[in-house]
Amino acid sequence: MEIRIGIQNVSRELIVETDKTSDDVAAMVKEALKGGTLDLTDAKGRRIIVPVGSLGYIDIGEEEKRRVGFGA
Repeated sequence: MEIRIGIQNVSRELIVETDKTSDDVAAMVKEALKGGTLDLTDAKGRRIIVPVGSLGYIDIGEEEKRRVGFGA
């Protein structure tokens, strides 16, 4: 699943690929809003920590990738 994180006063967004479900990510975001930092680990094991005060938005992508090509 792809997560796009917009940071205030930064023109580029962070894009994180994760194996978590959208419900798991939403729960992590809700918990982070209480605690002060959003702490994510991507599919490759890299850790991303973002202070909640600088978050602009979080876009949680689709669970499954869209298929390209012709269906059988």
